[in-house]
Amino acid sequence: MNFEKTYVLDTNILLEDATNIFKLSDECKNLIVLPEVVLDEIDTKKGGFDEINFQAREFARILENSKIISSTKKDNSRIVRLNVFGDKNAIIDIISKEEYKVNTKNVPLNIINDRKILEIASFSDTHYSNETTFLSLDIMARTRAVSLDIKNDSLIGSQKEEFNYEFVKNIEVKFEQIEHLNNALIADFDENYKVYNFSYCFKVKSSDQVILATIENKRIQVLDESEVRNQLIVPLNKEQLFFSDAIISHFFNVLIVEAKAGSGKTLLALSGALKLVRQKHFQRIIYIRNSIESLDKGEDIGYLPGFEEKFKIYNHPLMDSLDYIIRSEYKKKKANKKNGESFAELDDQEVSQRVEQMIQNYGIETMWVGEMRGRTLSNAFVIIDEAQNMSNKTMQMVLSRIDNSCKVIVLGSNKQIDNFYVNKHTNSLTTLLTSTKDNSSLVNIFAIKLQKVLRGPITEWAEYIFSSKEK
Repeated sequence: MNFEKTYVLDTNILLEDATNIFKLSDECKNLIVLPEVVLDEIDTKKGGFDEINFQAREFARILENSKIISSTKKDNSRIVRLNVFGDKNAIIDIISKEEYKVNTKNVPLNIINDRKILEIASFSDTHYSNETTFLSLDIMARTRAVSLDIKNDSLIGSQKEEFNYEFVKNIEVKFEQIEHLNNALIADFDENYKVYNFSYCFKVKSSDQVILATIENKRIQVLDESEVRNQLIVPLNKEQLFFSDAIISHFFNVLIVEAKAGSGKTLLALSGALKLVRQKHFQRIIYIRNSIESLDKGEDIGYLPGFEEKFKIYNHPLMDSLDYIIRSEYKKKKANKKNGESFAELDDQEVSQRVEQMIQNYGIETMWVGEMRGRTLSNAFVIIDEAQNMSNKTMQMVLSRIDNSCKVIVLGSNKQIDNFYVNKHTNSLTTLLTSTKDNSSLVNIFAIKLQKVLRGPITEWAEYIFSSKEK
């Protein structure tokens, strides 16, 4: 058979999405080469409950629908060719070697495996007549490939189109236009309006006045700042005001937020959620986070309702936010106390008891992505955290569990990617952010970036010096 290209796949390409094998094959136009080590690594991942374990099992199911076409030997290499059947077809060559050149003495297993995979890639480069490319999400593996003069790439078709994320736009208006702003068509004030211009700062000409507004159905909705600030955690800058307003708005049902560490994204999301549950717009709050801690262990964290130790261990951002809200609420009451009214200091035990009570009163639950298959979430305020560590397949699965009685906030930061199987181009946060350039008739989307660090000077200093290193 004649193929246009040959792709040698690293394990992470299939654990990112098992169906990548069909996308890359392009209906058998291209040949897929799998080193035997890749099969071994995938086999070790089948037994857990994390996302990569589901992808490993999915790949095993794909291989079940295959037929051996041929088995040949060249030098000390064995090539088994499979025809894989499914909604799409693929031709796969599985290559094994009787003996590898890599020295296994005092070398970690993951490095040994990488070098064995690259040996197969090097063999493929000489064995096949067409162009051969080694595909991996691992920059270290790709760098080693360069040193061996092997053509390599990350993931074909995964690079997202870059565009200007101007979620907040600044324009100038005349003083006499102010009274006509609210509910006016945005096109009457900004002829260059784009669907991803979700928020506006209207600077009044020849004054210091700035009017904040969001866009709903292409109409300007001026923020009621007193209502937005009326919650447990008060927004501290214009981006936080826009975010908090979108949370309590009944128009937006999907919010996408990229934010720096310490920008208050989880705290504000939870504060707004508590307000809406208190007003009986939703019955409960569900916090979902992909557990990167267990990524290589295959541990089943499970569905963890109530105030348990595991609840705290795997959901530190949520627990820290609840702790902060309890202490902040107490400080406000203490500051507003009447003369003669006494307020004792809160100790950690009292805070823990109040957090537990808040969890029960507001129906706060945590879910791990591995436990969401087959579930349907209703009448809930859903917070999906660490979206930068979720693949597109996982985010699709999570969002498909949520019915139209829910509101969803997706939080993440592309500066904090901890998942080895995704990168800033392939993760679900980037996919969702990029989707905002197109208008949707199915959901009302809001998106924003929180750039200002509010956690403290150390966090802001770290963000500054390490972000500047990347430039």
